[in-house]
Amino acid sequence: MTDSPRQRPMRADARRNYERIVAAAQEVFAADGAGASLEEIARRAEVGSATLHRHFPTRRSLLEVVFHDRVEALCARAREHAGRSAPGDALIAWLRDLNIYAAASRGLASSLLRDGRDTDLLQENGDCRAMITATAGDLLHRAQQAGSLRAGVQPEDLLALVNAISLATEHHRDDAQANRLLDLVIDGIRLPH
Repeated sequence: MTDSPRQRPMRADARRNYERIVAAAQEVFAADGAGASLEEIARRAEVGSATLHRHFPTRRSLLEVVFHDRVEALCARAREHAGRSAPGDALIAWLRDLNIYAAASRGLASSLLRDGRDTDLLQENGDCRAMITATAGDLLHRAQQAGSLRAGVQPEDLLALVNAISLATEHHRDDAQANRLLDLVIDGIRLPH
């Protein structure tokens, strides 16, 4: 296996190209899903197709980086919420972040899962599924220990509900419905005061 661009040092111009490609890919995949045009990504990044393929020899290698970076950012947001909010409020704020991410991704994860070729992407590259499930579990456990949320709710339940909201609303340009549905979920997991 060859070294990935993340493992070996890059020249400054190569690093800039890499970062522009990833930023463009995030936008294009969010708008068009996992099957988005690599040529469009190269065009938006203002690089040639050969430069894109030098950094990312396959569509999957680019998807892995985009997906992994987004999961890491979500996990970092969870730590921020946990550091400044009460446990129940931290989980709810993070669920809102996750809902926004799911809407902004326009079904990226679900399109990977439906596609069939990349269903194991969630398992690879730092084990994104484990990272996000552990993050949800930590926030959920703290909220349950604080008496803010129902016992018996599992992290996978929360992730499945947010994914279901994303699937149900992915063709709507208005995020209001996704937010309303998340509010219903939140009301369902909170303990009455």
